[in-house]
Amino acid sequence: MPELPEVETVRRTLIQLVKGKNIEKVTVLWPKIIKKPEEPEQFCDALRGQTIYDVDRRGKFLKFRLDDYVMVSHLRMEGRYGLYDKEEPYDKHTHVLFTFTDGTELRYRDVRKFGTMHLFKSGEEEDSLPLSQLGPEPFSAEFTLKYLEDKLSKTNRKIKVALLDQTNVVGLGNIYVDEALFRAGIYPEREANSLTKKEIKLLHQEIIQTLSEAVDKGGSTIRSYVNTQGDIGMFQLQLFVYGQNGSACQKCGTEIEKTVVGGRGTHYCPKCQKYKKKTK
Repeated sequence: MPELPEVETVRRTLIQLVKGKNIEKVTVLWPKIIKKPEEPEQFCDALRGQTIYDVDRRGKFLKFRLDDYVMVSHLRMEGRYGLYDKEEPYDKHTHVLFTFTDGTELRYRDVRKFGTMHLFKSGEEEDSLPLSQLGPEPFSAEFTLKYLEDKLSKTNRKIKVALLDQTNVVGLGNIYVDEALFRAGIYPEREANSLTKKEIKLLHQEIIQTLSEAVDKGGSTIRSYVNTQGDIGMFQLQLFVYGQNGSACQKCGTEIEKTVVGGRGTHYCPKCQKYKKKTK
């Protein structure tokens, strides 16, 4: 699933492709993708004649800002947007088409059909699911060291599970949690409330630094992720542990191991990320 850096890369590309375009019509070929309103016909009718004036991001969600509405889109596992000439044929995995008055067409393609789209009146999108329960952005002023200390001190969940919880902080997924924990030298199965203030300070820094570097590199191309112009992300060339099981740790030479934490495949270095028992 694309994480914050990948979604941010898609957002930046989409702005170049669709900002200022006026929607002539919308065609929904797989109705289950549309979650709000309940009837896809209402979704199509509402968007007809609307102009896209910006594309924002909230965590892993894209926010298409239009004249009167905000469309909240989640790519899930393999969702992709691409701009085409409207006369160009589309394949069986294309499920939503936004036809513009200039003869181009933004198409949403999703092999697994897991993606979602919600349409809200402008200004109401943050008051309802899926955005209403999200935590702060990791680059925001709200994501302070004190905030992270408070959140982690109140849970005995494993640190990896706590960081994956989008109500604590948004945008982090399997790849970047593994990478941030490695950089901070924290074992992924440590209880969150067992971390010292020094460890949390380093973790806070590494979350921001890891995500910043990934955004600069256009994200990571794991499995099928590419941006809307077909370019691959390059951060995967800098991954220390994710997907590196069996390889030598770049810091100490110990073999990277893989386990399962919270139902997610988890990569770590047993030497650089030693387990520490919780002290009373």
